[in-house]
Amino acid sequence: MAVLKVIEILGNSTVSFEDAVQNVVEEASKTVKDIKSVYIQDMQVSVKDNQVTEYRVNTKVSFGIMQG
Repeated sequence: MAVLKVIEILGNSTVSFEDAVQNVVEEASKTVKDIKSVYIQDMQVSVKDNQVTEYRVNTKVSFGIMQG
């Protein structure tokens, strides 16, 4: 039986939503092993002078936990 844990992580990027999600995965993988999926709960942008300046994602990261 597989048991997963879910944590909420906010990520951002000045490039794109996809890059913001990739940043979440890269940062989470520094301390979390066995990431299974990332659910994007919410997306936002920051705007300055009528230009998008930052892409933000609110994610839920699922990963396996050790059983034993």
